[in-house]
Amino acid sequence: MPTEPENPQNPARPAAIGLGRRRALLAAGAVLAAGIGAAADELAGGDRKSSRGAGAPPPVAAIPFHGVRQAGVTAPQQPATHLLSFDLPQTSAAADRETLRKVLAALTRTLSAAAADAPPDPRLQGGATTRLTSLVGIGPALAARLGLNVPAGLTELPSFPGDRLDPARSDGDLLVQLCAVDRWTLTVVAELTGTAVHAAGAVPRWGQSGFLPHTAPGTTPRNLFGFKDGTANPDDQAAEQWVWGPPGTHRNGTVLVYRRIRMDVAGFAALPGDRREGVIGRRADDGAPLTGTAEHDDPDIYAKNPDGSYVIPATAHVRLSSPRLDGGARMLRRGYSYDDGPDDRGLLFCAFMRDAAQFSRVQNRLATRDALTPFIEHQASAVAYVLPGAAPGGTLGEQLWT
Repeated sequence: MPTEPENPQNPARPAAIGLGRRRALLAAGAVLAAGIGAAADELAGGDRKSSRGAGAPPPVAAIPFHGVRQAGVTAPQQPATHLLSFDLPQTSAAADRETLRKVLAALTRTLSAAAADAPPDPRLQGGATTRLTSLVGIGPALAARLGLNVPAGLTELPSFPGDRLDPARSDGDLLVQLCAVDRWTLTVVAELTGTAVHAAGAVPRWGQSGFLPHTAPGTTPRNLFGFKDGTANPDDQAAEQWVWGPPGTHRNGTVLVYRRIRMDVAGFAALPGDRREGVIGRRADDGAPLTGTAEHDDPDIYAKNPDGSYVIPATAHVRLSSPRLDGGARMLRRGYSYDDGPDDRGLLFCAFMRDAAQFSRVQNRLATRDALTPFIEHQASAVAYVLPGAAPGGTLGEQLWT
């Protein structure tokens, strides 16, 4: 399901060190010598200097917003996420295209400012950079309605067996994903984003937050079923073939498939341990495939036991989602867990690929044969064309009008 093998977490912020006694005395002398105003300047300057500490590491730089590709895909996965979906009112094609231009300009200004080393909103000025990353995508319905320059295969997903999709939580003309190291940053930036987009003419459709467990850098997070999730993501070379668009206008864009999947955590946990591993096709303790000895060993989906049965069962999730059954095609999976109540917990499946048809092929296999199916339910869905990045001084979506 979700995330990348490498998921470095940001180090804890160093605690501020208060004014030393010597500095306070010097500041008090400044009060007598130069007046209250000069003393205030000395105290403020001293606090800034001492808060860094002589041996403290330098502040971590912000993740750049501008670039040929959006940082929400290229940067390492962050521990927390918030997804926002918006719709554009339907008037005329010309008016709606102008509204979209304004919305994309507002998103570019808002998200680039929030991701900067010194964001203007005081709530984001906590002494460390936000490490915010974001992505903005265009939904298939809007692209078709306005005749936008998007990949030819950008369409809504078909219906899959077992889907129980809530339209109020699905789809949308615009999809925004925010990621950061903490929930506070996401709450503030989601508010700023919603305000800017609404002022430009769009209306909110749905929102959803998610999180990752605390995980050591370079290791794979676990999902709520307790299994490592996201082991077999493509490396950079494979991503150029399977994730990013073909040469041309869409080379630096990709397609996001989002699925909100409720998980029967208690029901799955009630299975015996070996049965849970057979359902997934990997060992719970180290994430190794049942045919291997280490997490990143390539699962051999054709290996058999002496009795002729598959070592990785024919209905195992790993086997049915294997790239070997799909011409080697891979997705970049960056999912998150969610917890919206004791009976509504699960996975926010977020996967990037060149063509959403790849997801459809995999999901058709899983929906009909996956041993995991009795323990999951797909409740929401969306597809979006993730726009190429914006150059400094540019705006997201400039390629849409060519």
